[in-house]
Amino acid sequence: MPKRLSQKGDCFIIEDLCPPFCHELWNCAYPSVYALQNGAILDYGNGKASAFDVKCPDGGRVTIHGILIDD
Repeated sequence: MPKRLSQKGDCFIIEDLCPPFCHELWNCAYPSVYALQNGAILDYGNGKASAFDVKCPDGGRVTIHGILIDD
């Protein structure tokens, strides 16, 4: 059975490993993921939040909206 590509609306819980999507996109998102995992509050729009948005460096075809989920 062929591996399914990530689809719109997919949700990934990031703990310590790269999720199953493009490594170039992960390379862009990882600094924000790391910062949130270590207590940072990021600039987000006109304010600050425990969230970020990042677009694929390959023409912005994929966008990630990352949020911190409290346990």
